[in-house]
Amino acid sequence: MKHTKKQLLEYSQEHLDYLKRQSKKTLAVNIARVAILLVLLLIWELAAAFEWVNPFITSSPSRILKTIASLYENGTLFYHVSTTLSETLIGFFIAVLIGYSVALLLWWSELFRKISEPYLVVLNALPKIALGPLIIIWCGTGSGAIIFMTVLIGLIVAILNMLGGFMSTDENKLLLLKSMGASKWQILTKLVLPSSFPTVISMLKINVGMAWIGSIMGEYIVSKAGIGYLIVYGGQVFKLDLVMSAVLILCALAAIMYALVALLEKLVVKNTK
Repeated sequence: MKHTKKQLLEYSQEHLDYLKRQSKKTLAVNIARVAILLVLLLIWELAAAFEWVNPFITSSPSRILKTIASLYENGTLFYHVSTTLSETLIGFFIAVLIGYSVALLLWWSELFRKISEPYLVVLNALPKIALGPLIIIWCGTGSGAIIFMTVLIGLIVAILNMLGGFMSTDENKLLLLKSMGASKWQILTKLVLPSSFPTVISMLKINVGMAWIGSIMGEYIVSKAGIGYLIVYGGQVFKLDLVMSAVLILCALAAIMYALVALLEKLVVKNTK
C-alpha cells in the first residue's frame, strides 16, 4: 500500500508501525506463493527427468516450454491464443451486459420476476453441453457457435448473481426512501445500483471463469483453431506435451483476466473514497 509523504505525516507512529507490519506480511505471502510454485515445478521436473513418473503421460515444465516455443516459432501460438481470447471476451461482455440488464428488469417488475424464476432455475441447472448439437445447427461450425456457448454458460449466472445483489438491498434504507416519497427510479439510481457494486465485481469475477469454460467447451464441440482445439487435437494424437502446454496457457490467460477485474475493483474503490 503506497502513501504520499503528506499522508504519512498525518498518521500516528502506531498506525505507521501497523502499515509496515501489513506491508511485510503481504510481501511474505507473495514470496511464499512464488516459492511454493517454484518448488512444485522443480519436483515435477525432477520426477519426469528421473522417470519417477512417466514423462509421456505427465509431461514436464521443460517439455512444456519447448512445446510453447515450437508453437511460437511456427507462427501458430498467437493465432490460437487470439482466437480463443477474442471468443472469450466477446462472450463475456455479451453475457455480462445482457445479464445485468435482465436482472434490472426482474428487480423492477415483481410480476416478471415471479414468472421468470422457475425458468431461470431450470436453465441454470441444465447441462449446457447437452445443447451442443443444437448450437451447431443454429449457429454453424464457426466462432459464432463458440461465442453462443460462452454466452449461454455465463448469462444465467450473471442474471442470478445480479438479481440477488439487487434484492439484498438494505430494507431499512428502502423503507426510508419510500417514506420520503422517492420514486422507484430514484430508489434504483440512488440506492440499489450504488449498493450493488460489490455484487457486480463478484459477478464479473465469477463470469471470468464461466467465459473460459464456455469458450473451451465450445471449442471442444466445434473448432478449427484455439486453445480448446489444441487440447482436443493433442489428446487425439497423444501429444500430451501439447495438451499440457495449452492448459498452462489457458491458466495464464484466465489469471490475467481475473487480475484485470481485481484491478478494476481497486481503481473504482480508490476513486469512490
